[in-house]
Amino acid sequence: MSVQSAAADVDVDLRQLFASLARNWLRIVLVVLLATGLAFAFASLATRHYKAETQVEIAPRESIYTRPASNNNDTDKPILDEQGVATQVQIISSNEILKQVSQKLGLEKLPEFNEALDMSAVSRALVLVGLKSDPMEIPTEERVLKKMHEKLNVYGVEKTRIIAVEFSSEDPKLAAAVPDAIAAAYIAGQGAAKLESNSAAADFLAPEIADLQRQVKDAEAKVAAYRAQSDLLMGGNNSVLATQQLSELSSELSKVRANRAAAEATADGVRRALQNGGSLDAVPEVLSSDLIQRLRERQVELRSNIADLSTTLLGNHPRIRALKSQLSDLDAQIRSEAQKIMKGLLMQAETAKARENQLVADVNTLKAASAQAGEQQVDLDALQRDATAKRQQLELYLTNYREAASRQDRNYLPVDARIASKASVPSEAYFPKVGPIVGAAFAASLLIMAIVTLLRGLCSGRAMRPASGSRFERIDEVAMPHVAQAPVAKPFVRHEPAVLQDSLVGQELPERADEAEPYAAAMPAMAEAPDVVAMPDTTATEQTAVEPEPARSTLGEIDIEKAAEKLISSGAARAIFVSPEGDEAAASAILVAREVADAGLRVLLLDLTASGAASRPMLDSGLFPGITNLLASEAQFSDVIHADLYSDCHVIPVGTADPVRAMRAADRLPIIMQSLTTAYDLVVVECGPADAQGIGRLTGDATEVFLSMLEADDEVTQAAVKLIENGYPDLTLVTPLGHEPPGNPVPRRRTAAA
Repeated sequence: MSVQSAAADVDVDLRQLFASLARNWLRIVLVVLLATGLAFAFASLATRHYKAETQVEIAPRESIYTRPASNNNDTDKPILDEQGVATQVQIISSNEILKQVSQKLGLEKLPEFNEALDMSAVSRALVLVGLKSDPMEIPTEERVLKKMHEKLNVYGVEKTRIIAVEFSSEDPKLAAAVPDAIAAAYIAGQGAAKLESNSAAADFLAPEIADLQRQVKDAEAKVAAYRAQSDLLMGGNNSVLATQQLSELSSELSKVRANRAAAEATADGVRRALQNGGSLDAVPEVLSSDLIQRLRERQVELRSNIADLSTTLLGNHPRIRALKSQLSDLDAQIRSEAQKIMKGLLMQAETAKARENQLVADVNTLKAASAQAGEQQVDLDALQRDATAKRQQLELYLTNYREAASRQDRNYLPVDARIASKASVPSEAYFPKVGPIVGAAFAASLLIMAIVTLLRGLCSGRAMRPASGSRFERIDEVAMPHVAQAPVAKPFVRHEPAVLQDSLVGQELPERADEAEPYAAAMPAMAEAPDVVAMPDTTATEQTAVEPEPARSTLGEIDIEKAAEKLISSGAARAIFVSPEGDEAAASAILVAREVADAGLRVLLLDLTASGAASRPMLDSGLFPGITNLLASEAQFSDVIHADLYSDCHVIPVGTADPVRAMRAADRLPIIMQSLTTAYDLVVVECGPADAQGIGRLTGDATEVFLSMLEADDEVTQAAVKLIENGYPDLTLVTPLGHEPPGNPVPRRRTAAA
């Protein structure tokens, strides 16, 4: 049958569409005037409502002179954060405060807040028929609180610690009195809460202080008793006397040991000098002796005299010999004096040794005493810490109690809130606003009438016109051929299709645009007319019943049903169809996809033929975006996936993009196939007359390869042999002949299936 696309044959005539507004101007004006009049009447007759606002500031009110001593050093800082202000908002709008205000102002006596006082006849009738609840069934206090909550709005002013209390009423004086009363009740409630807290604190501190005083007295008595029992005498620097004495003896012992070591070292040096005949001038103790210094001076004087006389006298002269004898006596005296100094140093070292031994014995004695005193001091410190902690707590409690008692006696409890701005009696009603209501009604009614008029013009079809430049191709939808002899058909033109799969998958991507021209020439444009297929002659149909059936092929091909059963039972994720005979054999992929989709699986058919032979019978048009648009990055998956008009199968057509540009992105085909396999149970790909190299990028895990055939000719046989030899030994031959879809006429030879 002949099917035409109904999606792109008309266009909207904007001139005719907007001309409908001018044709229906009178109706639009009347409706707009009616709506505006009703709005004006409503705004004029509606009850006036007035609104007033009171502002409450949340800020510390404590004076620096009356602030508790524990807070005198605190800097002024915000007493409430955002959550604290929100909490105060809830307190202000609480039922407790509203009850106080209601009782103070007598709101239960006003019909505005107590609906039961003045019910209209309409309200009474609605109550009688059950369309409205009887207000008398609700307690009076609850009715008043409900109305107050409806008219009350309490909120915190942004980025401040100010809370605004808004209230609306039909009485302007009452609208100002209620928020002021609410703010006053809130501040009074905060003061009462502080007074209650202060009284509770004073009542708590009084017995605690008496108990602490007794505990402090007992703790200090324990400290004094333990100190007397342990005989822990305190010395300087607040330390035990034994420990202080041990420290002093240790210092003296160190000095004695140093002096002894120095004396022994000096005596040893003098001894070596005397024994070895060395010079005694290098020993400081020898040089510091006055006698030795005088002997050295005399020795120097004699040597000088000997030197002077040696210039005039010989060495054996009696005078020179006398001087030399005196010089020898001086050396003996110096060495004798040095020996005396050495003996003195040895005596000093022995004395220091004896003192050291005595100090060591004293230190050992004090060590034991100090260790015992240290253990006792630990226990004493524990008792002192306990007494000190209790005394500090007692002092703190006494301070707080005196402050609480003084505030309680003087009744001074400043609240951290004040009324920053009282409400003023409003002179102008906030509702209704006649001007805005009338203006909004006019604009809304005008807009609605314009939209309704335009929609009527679109729905009536008067604003439609044929689309300019659109081309609609006739798609001949015929059923698949069966085993009977095909009738004699009128001559038809068969287009030898260039395979898009060969261009996108089977060929190498060109590096430059000029290299892609041969490939582009091999691809027919998407806008060209599809194959013109002749319809069978009606006179020939009468001969089909008498013509003998041709012999079936013996290549082992299977039919559509078995191919679908094979895909379902094997759990295949991809089905690649190769059609060596051209577009007519593409019917196998369509029929198998529909058969599997009817079985309940999610199936998608990807058309990689240049002519769109697999997708046009499913969409009735070749103008939909498809795989070429996806490869050229002109569309997304959601734009190129379409629904089959005759089954639950989905289809991606060839598309409308430039094939040469799409071919440059052929490397994206494996990624696209992987994405589709993830989203669908089965992806059927119709490749046309492709070879093994051409379908290499489409295969993956769980892939079945089919060769679609109509006649067992040499072309089909060679194609099958090449696919088997090039890595597809499990190739399956399938034929659409003999398949009769429900509700479709019997197809004829060499025609594409619908």
